[in-house]
Amino acid sequence: MKTIHILKITLAGIAAAVTVTFAIPHHAAAHCDTLDGPVIQDARKALDAKDIAPILKWVKVKDEKAVKAAFQKALAAKGANAEAAHNKFFANLVKIHRAGEGAPFTGLKPAGMVEPAVAEADKALANGSADALVKLVTDDITSGIKKRYERAAAAYKHKDESVAQGREFVEAYVEFTHYVEKLHMDATGKGAHGEHKEQVKQHSGHAGHGADKH
Repeated sequence: MKTIHILKITLAGIAAAVTVTFAIPHHAAAHCDTLDGPVIQDARKALDAKDIAPILKWVKVKDEKAVKAAFQKALAAKGANAEAAHNKFFANLVKIHRAGEGAPFTGLKPAGMVEPAVAEADKALANGSADALVKLVTDDITSGIKKRYERAAAAYKHKDESVAQGREFVEAYVEFTHYVEKLHMDATGKGAHGEHKEQVKQHSGHAGHGADKH
């Protein structure tokens, strides 16, 4: 019980840090490729207003020319061809955006496929408050840790009674510790996002050194 109490005290802080990671592009769980994602929402606004400005923020400077050309083609489409042209533009835009993140693109996904935490993160930005997001993440973290802790704690009591029970404990222990380790790494920025940033930094550093030599 004491362990669970300590975990509850720290969960709010962990959840607050983890919510930040949801706002950073992630290779495995992005929602920019959904039809109701922020990229497509801005693309629709741009087409309606005939103004590309809202979508340029989603692409790198080097990709602006290609996006502008595709945008003009989509605008020029009329009648029955307009919807197909717009959808082709959406796919091309998202593909370019994802490539700029260093992430793969496997096609546009239907609306409504956004993960609950990501949808709540978008709401938090729109509403000006992260309270509901923190509660959602905290509740799930609490449930996940308690469930794995209780299984490992129960197996711990009998781990030395037989080889079979020892293996049962090891299985529960590995699941429990890996789960909390991943949570903590994400919360402290040492997980996938932090590693990606470090790789980008190192790559930039190597590029800079190479430029100095020339």
